[in-house]
Amino acid sequence: MSTDFPLPDDLPVPEDDGAADHLRGAETVDVALPATNGATVSLRELPPRTVIYVYPLTGRPDTDVIPEGWEDVPGARGCTPESRGFQSQYEELRDEGVGEVFGLSTQSVEYQREARDRLHLPFEMLSDAEGELADELDLPTFAVGGDEYLKRLTLVVSDGRIERVFYPIFPPDEHASEVLEWVRDDPR
Repeated sequence: MSTDFPLPDDLPVPEDDGAADHLRGAETVDVALPATNGATVSLRELPPRTVIYVYPLTGRPDTDVIPEGWEDVPGARGCTPESRGFQSQYEELRDEGVGEVFGLSTQSVEYQREARDRLHLPFEMLSDAEGELADELDLPTFAVGGDEYLKRLTLVVSDGRIERVFYPIFPPDEHASEVLEWVRDDPR
């Protein structure tokens, strides 16, 4: 569990609203996204069993960017603890055959680079600031404070298709372990 943004005991639990049902088995789209290392990542050219965890917004300890009402939205809070989880499980995921791990949000590459560096993440973050991937895949969203954010979900992409979708995700700080367990139980 992260000490950067600890999760409260009364965190609202998201419910499965069916908004991600259409994603499992879907073909990946021809979208290339900027990564925090300066590269552009084509979703059609991902290594087998790439894990992409989608999150709404990473907070920063030095700024107050969390919108009013954020705490009340089920599934909104927990982006930093989720990233910390993937950080701690990264080597095991790779050892179990995961080709790569990426975090993805609609935040700018610069904002995500700060988070990647501050959290010492061993993987890159992808920016969908233009909403191209979100639109192409019709990713579930929610609105708070007058802005729209991606709902938390994880895609496992293999051979040009979305092999597995985790949605909704709760608690976010334990999600990477859930993905690792699935990878171990469903070897390729």
